[in-house]
Amino acid sequence: MTQTQSQSACTRCIMTMVDDPQTTFNEEGLCNHCQSFDVAFARVPKTTEESAVLLAPIIAEMKAAGQGKPYDCLLGISGGVDSTYIALLLKRLGLRPLCVHFDNGWNTELAVQNIDRVVTTLDYDLETYVIDWDDFRELQLAYLRAGVIDIEALSDHAIYGALYELAIRNGIGHIISGVNVATEQFLPGHWIYDKMDDANIRDIYRKHGGGRPLRNYPFLDARQRRRIRSAGIKIVEILNVIPFDVQEARADIIRELGWVPYDGKHHESIFTRFYQGYILPRKFGVDKRKAHLSNLVCSGMLTREEALFEFQQDIYPPDQARDDLEFVCKKLRLSVEEFEVLMKEPPRRHLDFENYRWFFSRYPLAKPLLPLWRRYKAWKSA
Repeated sequence: MTQTQSQSACTRCIMTMVDDPQTTFNEEGLCNHCQSFDVAFARVPKTTEESAVLLAPIIAEMKAAGQGKPYDCLLGISGGVDSTYIALLLKRLGLRPLCVHFDNGWNTELAVQNIDRVVTTLDYDLETYVIDWDDFRELQLAYLRAGVIDIEALSDHAIYGALYELAIRNGIGHIISGVNVATEQFLPGHWIYDKMDDANIRDIYRKHGGGRPLRNYPFLDARQRRRIRSAGIKIVEILNVIPFDVQEARADIIRELGWVPYDGKHHESIFTRFYQGYILPRKFGVDKRKAHLSNLVCSGMLTREEALFEFQQDIYPPDQARDDLEFVCKKLRLSVEEFEVLMKEPPRRHLDFENYRWFFSRYPLAKPLLPLWRRYKAWKSA
C-alpha cells in the first residue's frame, strides 16, 4: 500500500518526503527505504554461529586461491572505520591481504596516519595507487560545470578500476569490499548515480572538460571488464557475512590499532567532507546524514530519538566550512567567486549525458539489441 495523503515521515527512521519526494509508506507507516532495508538485512547473519557457516567456505576459497602466492586477497584501505576494521578482521581470520590505498589528492593527514598505523601494526604490505592529479582535477571541474550530483562517482569508479588492475597484476582472485547493509543500505536513487558507467564519465568530460586528453584515469571500460572476467576476480562483501556493529568496530580498532576517529562518515577525505557538508546541501538540497542515521536506526545501532538529536547538530562547523571552501577552490584552481557561480547553476541529471542506458530507455523496442550493442562496445574498445 502506498502512503496516505497525511503521512510525510517514516514511523521508524528519520527520512521524510522532503528528503525523497518519491517515498511511499506501508500500512504500518514504514517508508519504502525501511522496507528495502528489512529485505536486505534479513539475509545478513545475526549471530557468530550463523556467520561461521557462511564465512568458512569463503575463507577456504581465498586461502586455496592464494596458495603459493604472497597474498590471498586484496583490500582497499582508506583509513576509515570500515576498511580499518576489515583489515583487523582479515588478520584474525588468518588471511594475507595486499592493502591498496587510492590517493586522489584529497587525503587528510589523519587518514594517512591511520593507514600507517594499520599496516604497521598488522604487518601488511601496502601499495599506494596515485592517480594523475591533472586528470582528476579536470574531471572534478567537468562535473562541477555539468552540475550533476554524483561527483564522488569519479573516485568510486577509479578506486574499483585501480583495485581490479592491481588484482590482475598481482594474480589475486578476490577483492574485499566494505559495502554493507548494516550502515550503507539507505540512499535514495536520485542522490547518486551508477558508479560503473564509464560512458557517462567520458561524455560529461567531453562536454564540460577543458579539452585536455586524460592520461591515466583507470576507466572500467569494456576492455578492462573483459580482462576482469577472464581473470575470474570475485568481490567479497565480508561485512555482509558477519554481525557488523559499527560502534563495536570503532571501539575495537581504537583499542587494537590506535585508530583515531573522524567527525563524520567518510571524512577521511577533504573533498568528501566538503561535498557532503557543502555542495550537496547547498546545490542539491541533500543531507546524506538523513540516510546514514536512518540506516543505523534500522540496524538497531541508534534509536530514532538519538538519530534526530544527531541530525540537529551542525552539518559543517562554520570555521571548517570556510577553510575547506578556500582549500578546495585553491586546489581546483578556481576562485571562490567562480565556484559560487557554478553552485548557483541549475542541477542537471546524469541521464542528460550519454550513458549505457540512454538509447534503450528512449527506444524500448530496441532492447533485444542490447547484447549486440554490448559486443560492439567491447569490439570498439579492443
